[in-house]
Amino acid sequence: MINKTVSGPQAALEGLADGMTLMLGGFGLCGIPENSIQEILRRGVKSLTCISNNAGVDDFGIGLLLQTRQVRKMISSYVGENAEFERQLLAGELEVELIPQGTLAERCRAGGAGIPAFYTPAGYGTEVGEGKESREFNGKMYLLEHALHADFAFVKAWRGDTAGNLIFKGTARNFNPMMATAGKITVAEVEELVPAGELDPNHIHTPGIFVQRIFEGKDYEKRIEQRTVRTV
Repeated sequence: MINKTVSGPQAALEGLADGMTLMLGGFGLCGIPENSIQEILRRGVKSLTCISNNAGVDDFGIGLLLQTRQVRKMISSYVGENAEFERQLLAGELEVELIPQGTLAERCRAGGAGIPAFYTPAGYGTEVGEGKESREFNGKMYLLEHALHADFAFVKAWRGDTAGNLIFKGTARNFNPMMATAGKITVAEVEELVPAGELDPNHIHTPGIFVQRIFEGKDYEKRIEQRTVRTV
């Protein structure tokens, strides 16, 4: 039986080096690989390109890596919660590629599916489309978007087994499954790690064939970006 379990984030990030491209799953602060981010921070690797839906907040998530200047370029769709990101962008200290959210998800999915590029109408006629090839299909204009790949893809799942099969919960399913397929090395941290065979095959979102290393995480904060409650 294949066993992809490693002892923890330190072993899971073996081989991480300066200048690499990383995918980091999650949606806002939901379902982000907290333990892996802390290990990236501890290792101090520099000049990273980070592909993520968001840039975290100032003191959590990818925001921690921005504070220590470990990120050279962000490829994201939503960055509105991070003041340090804004400061570095306006100061010319950070390279940024902003992508429509659906396009970002599809570029990750295409990378995992072996599709080099695809056409989408999102962004045509805006700054997003500047310098990109466009083509008309059935009277509508589309942009050519290229697939995304990463040296490491870091994802966080609710449950996983020792063979690397993963189940995501709720909103954490937005970007994690696509990114899990598009990394040369995919590292999965899970809230609960079980022996292979214990997960219902009908409930698995990411097959273990896409995952190279898996470990059971700990001390998850699971922060909420904007807590909204109803006033009575």
